[in-house]
Amino acid sequence: MALHACNVEWQRGDQPFTDNRYSRAHRWRFDGGAVVAASSSPHSVRVPFSDPAAVDPEEALLAAVSSCHMLWFLSLAAQAGLVVDRYEDAAEAVLGDIGGGRHAITRVTLRPRLTFSGAQLPDDVQVEALHHAAHERCDIANSIRAEVRVEGSWQPAA
Repeated sequence: MALHACNVEWQRGDQPFTDNRYSRAHRWRFDGGAVVAASSSPHSVRVPFSDPAAVDPEEALLAAVSSCHMLWFLSLAAQAGLVVDRYEDAAEAVLGDIGGGRHAITRVTLRPRLTFSGAQLPDDVQVEALHHAAHERCDIANSIRAEVRVEGSWQPAA
């Protein structure tokens, strides 16, 4: 078992609070020293009480799913003797109503675009199998109840 941790930090400062007109901007601090500006989504809480330049929790969840999938895909491709030159994912998440006044990420769509080089290029079936295996191994995708879709593409290096 592995323990993963971060510190989430927010301070009110001199802003009013009980009128709900306080900044949702905060920081995520990770054990390796990375600090990420975070905030509620402007879709949830209007600007100026949200910081649209910061990462919101929904975006962070999406990035975690995409990153986990990518890392497994790269590992599995390397094990298969394939050379991946580039991996870029234009991922999207849908926040939907799940009843009772609650919302959830109801769908995650990954759209990885890959570039391969080397003597051994994959075919569509092999790339799809690698995506399937990566999805099966991704701890993040296995941790959420949202549907996670992978709609990838690839190309040989020029």
